[in-house]
Amino acid sequence: MRPRLRPDPFHLGLLLGLLLCHHAGASIHEYYNGAFIPRSNSFFFHGGSEGLYASAEVNITAPASDGNSFIQFESVTFRRTKESASMHSDMQQKTGLVEAIVVEIQDRDKIGGRYLNTDAICCTRELHDRNLCKVGEVIIRPSQDNSDWPKRIQTFFDGSSEETTMVTQAIPIRKTGMYYLYFMFCDPQLKGTIIKGRTVWRNPHGYLPGKMAPLMTFYGFMSLAYLLLGLCWFLQFVRYWKHTLQLHYHITAVIALGMCEMAFWYFEYGNFNSTGSRPMGITIWAVTFTAVKKTVSRLLLLVVSMGYGVVRPTLGGITSRVAFLGFVYFVASEALELVEHLGNINDFSGKARLFLVLPVALLDATFIVWIFSSLSKTLEKLQIRKSTAKLELYRKFTNSLAVSVLLSVAWIGYELYFNATDPLSELWQRSWIVSAFWNVLSYVLLGIICILWAPSHNPTRYAYSEDTNDDFDDEGIPLTGCGVRGIGDNLSKLERKERKNMDHVFGMGDDLEEDKRE
Repeated sequence: MRPRLRPDPFHLGLLLGLLLCHHAGASIHEYYNGAFIPRSNSFFFHGGSEGLYASAEVNITAPASDGNSFIQFESVTFRRTKESASMHSDMQQKTGLVEAIVVEIQDRDKIGGRYLNTDAICCTRELHDRNLCKVGEVIIRPSQDNSDWPKRIQTFFDGSSEETTMVTQAIPIRKTGMYYLYFMFCDPQLKGTIIKGRTVWRNPHGYLPGKMAPLMTFYGFMSLAYLLLGLCWFLQFVRYWKHTLQLHYHITAVIALGMCEMAFWYFEYGNFNSTGSRPMGITIWAVTFTAVKKTVSRLLLLVVSMGYGVVRPTLGGITSRVAFLGFVYFVASEALELVEHLGNINDFSGKARLFLVLPVALLDATFIVWIFSSLSKTLEKLQIRKSTAKLELYRKFTNSLAVSVLLSVAWIGYELYFNATDPLSELWQRSWIVSAFWNVLSYVLLGIICILWAPSHNPTRYAYSEDTNDDFDDEGIPLTGCGVRGIGDNLSKLERKERKNMDHVFGMGDDLEEDKRE
């Protein structure tokens, strides 16, 4: 018969701390009057959690030096209530104990009395009498590989003083892993104690957290990839600049935005890695470029799907709706990005974050539905008009877009699975791939659009023309960057009437206003 597993209060607290007190994406963790949370017979404050790589040097003589990985305590001060301090006299020593505990996530079962078949986190009188632990201290079972881990640092209050400060010191990291820092006390008389100060977390090659370190290299490669795409597009653009379409300028803008976005993120991460804190100015610029690029990219997909420049010269009456959707998406995306990269996550509850994530998700869904609805209508128009070349072009685009949507859905499923099966970030070394995927997918889709709509000496094969019965080798004057040149002025009223009747027969009611404009 298998033993029944009981939930460990410390593990529940570990999860609670991860959800409520996650660090703000910085390797310098600031504490401003943080309160301790009761858990079982203890009180704890989550001081941070990061993936740290092992120090480059084996023999560590100066922990807080370049090439070393460490957690350093700086000016960490505990302040208890006046009522708690007044219970002791000035002559007494060690009138209160606060412990800083650093634990690697794989050793989480060594914190608390689980191995002693008790739910207690702090040592009780009964356990003390059995010489299993010291009363008033957190129960810790030393690791078999290293008796010093999990690491415990004790700080005592003296006499009736209300404050005590930790000794400035650095804990060297000799093993790669996800590390959690908790400040804990067991004395109920210390209830109401608050913490101030900061801790510095550093990897061997800089202050970037282990989760984020690979992204710096990734953004560097993506910057080069956008630069290469931009160079190829620019050469083609200059070569056929007399035959460019308005759509080509939109594609150029998206490439430029992507290039700036990746470059700003690379420099932002580089500065973060050097200083340990996120530079406000560069981060805001990077976040803004991300929001603008995401908005313009979605608008580009939408107008291309509507057949802009191919089956319609302008967007007509729906221009305002497209612009409004783009504006709303930009505002929602900018707000979400600012919160994720600048705001302290401790200040936002799950409901508040959902309030920011949900609008972006709904707007993305709106874009997807509108894009495929427009693609369906565009393909139908091209089939009716027997536009073979344009139809083949849009079929390739539709297939590419469909594959990207399927990949997106599959990846979202993988993200949900990844987060559900790794609540304590044990797979932190692979987590960067989750966010990197979306940048790669966006780049590939942009590259496909650049290939399909590349500038050429004969853009009339996919430019707008009122002549619907030719084979696009003689479509007349092409659509240039200035818009539609004077084509179709010689259509007779009878031809317009016949076209309207044909559209009505095939249920193309949505195109009546377009034909009137033509």
